[in-house]
Parts: sequence; C-alpha cells; structure tokens
Amino acid sequence: MKSSSRFLWILFALTAVITIAAFFIPGFIIRPFAYQSPRGLLLAMTVRQRAPIVAPLAGIAALVFAVLLWSRTRKWGKIGLAVLMVPVAFSAVMSRINYFEWMFHPVDTAQFDSVSASKLDAGEMILAVRYGTDARAYPIREMAYHHILNDIVDGVPVAVTY
Repeated sequence: MKSSSRFLWILFALTAVITIAAFFIPGFIIRPFAYQSPRGLLLAMTVRQRAPIVAPLAGIAALVFAVLLWSRTRKWGKIGLAVLMVPVAFSAVMSRINYFEWMFHPVDTAQFDSVSASKLDAGEMILAVRYGTDARAYPIREMAYHHILNDIVDGVPVAVTY
C-alpha cells in the first residue's frame, strides 16, 4: 500500500470515528435509569452541543476520503468503505435530531387509579402534589423515565418534573 493511500485510510478512519462518536457518545452516557457521573454528563452534553455541526462536517470529509480511496482500493476495501459509510451517514443525519425527545418524552395525558385500585408497593416512592381539594401521586419509577408530566390539579395546569 502506498503511503498516500495509507494516509487517506487514516484520515477516513479518523473522520468516520469522529462522526459516529458525535452521535453515539451522548446516547450511550445519557440513558434512563443509568448512573451518569458529573464528568461523563459534562462530556455528553459538550459533544451533544457540538454534534450538529461536527458530525455532518466530519461525515462529508469521510465521504470525500472514501471517494478518493475508491479507485485505489480492491474489492474488499470497497466493501469495507461502503459498509463503514452506512453508520457514518446515519450518525451525520441523526446528530442533527434531538433523539433525547424520543427517550424522555413527556406524558400529556396522565391516567390515575384510586388508592384502593393502585398496584403500588407500600415502599414505592412517589411525587405528591396537593392543590386546593385535589391531590395526585406520581410514581418515581415512571417519572424517572419520562422526567415530565403535564397534568391539571384542581383546575390548575401543572408540569410535574423529576
């Protein structure tokens, strides 16, 4: 392999990794019910803020390097380029979408049971809201997944968050 081809492969691999990492690092660190260290969360949010610009630019660069390598590469190299460009293109597009809205979507229409019909364990933690003559209880395990619930308590709209 010529040194110019080797250099192009290195540039292609580097830009492909940057593109894919810009999409997957925040999604891997920020997950429901998973521990998130302060440093890890800072990394994830920093990458997430820059991903809409960095991932498409790195993806375009990876595509340019793949095109330059195409004519210099044999059959298996071309297959490898094509296969690697799929997650690169996916990551470049998806990094511009707020996929956390899919993971942490609000509950717009809450459903409630009476105390006697509730299937909560006695030790289960809840968030409680009481306003006027109305009271509501929201299980923490559900709130931890959705993070926000829109409700009306005694005629007043509230946004319950955890």
